[in-house]
This record gives sequence, C-alpha cells and structure tokens, in this order.
Amino acid sequence: MGQLILYIATSLDGYVARSSGEVDWLFTDQDYGYEDFYSSIDRLIMGRNTYEQIQSWGEYPYADKVGFVFSQTLQGDRDENVTFVSSDLVSFVKDLKNQEGKDIWLVGGAAIAKTCLEQHLVDKFILSIHPIILGKGIALFAPPLPTLPLSLESCQAFETGLVQLTYQTYQNHTGLKES
Repeated sequence: MGQLILYIATSLDGYVARSSGEVDWLFTDQDYGYEDFYSSIDRLIMGRNTYEQIQSWGEYPYADKVGFVFSQTLQGDRDENVTFVSSDLVSFVKDLKNQEGKDIWLVGGAAIAKTCLEQHLVDKFILSIHPIILGKGIALFAPPLPTLPLSLESCQAFETGLVQLTYQTYQNHTGLKES
C-alpha cells in the first residue's frame, strides 16, 4: 500500500503555474531531491490539463511509471504513456492506495489536488518553494479547503534560495472542523 504524495513546485506566493499554464520560472539547474523521490514511486495521477502541459515539453518524462490521467473528455482512452480515467476520483484514489506498490505521485493539477485534499487522501506534501513572486497564476491551494493539520518532516534550503518542505498528514482526521 502506498501513500499519495503531492510533490510539487510553487512560487513564494502560492502559484504552481502562470495563468497561461507556463512554468518557465521553475529552477532546473539541479536535482533538488527529485531523483530520490522519483525512485520512491511507481504510479502517478494527474489531470488532463497537466498531462497536456507535460506533453508540450517534448518526450513524456514518466514512461517508466504507471500513469493515470483524469479527464471527462478522454474517457476510457489510453495512449502509450497513461490510462485516461473518468470514474470517481475519490474511489479511484482510495482503491489505488490500497493496491500493492510503492508510493503514488499526485502530479497535479489544482482541481484534482483540491478534491484529494478535501477528502483527506493526501498523505504527504513535498513542496519546493521557489524564490519568486508571480503575482497571479494557477493557485496551489484554491479556497475553500478543510483544515488539515500537518507535521513537519523536513526542511531543506538550497543556495539558489529554493526551500523544500516535507509535511506528513496526521492520520486521524476525526473532529476536524472545516474552515
């Protein structure tokens, strides 16, 4: 059984992409722990917009992982990289987490992340905070969201100014009030 991990980069003001979906502001000068993280997963999920953005970069970078893309328009389709899923996200993720395997990467997008957060499906957050203020864009955490207490697992600062925070969710969500 694997954990669902939101491993994502964000600007200091909480945006994962420009309004256009562009991520040209991301640092690519070093690994920032990516290879270790990538070797810890064997499955990944994302939304159709995120998948199309990744496809626009050239060769699909996750071909060695089992990938699922949530889409209402590409129902039941499959390409050489992923299976397109239109079923209930929450049930699908719960089933996926109960299967044997390594951890599962919640790649994005914001709508899928929001649903997973609302349903307390995310087990761990690894946030790479880039030292840039975008001023507008696609928000990492669009309100409203439920209160979700987290426990800091690690914090690493890099010379470039990037800070990577790792949080584990508390497993018992009983009694939490939505804000």
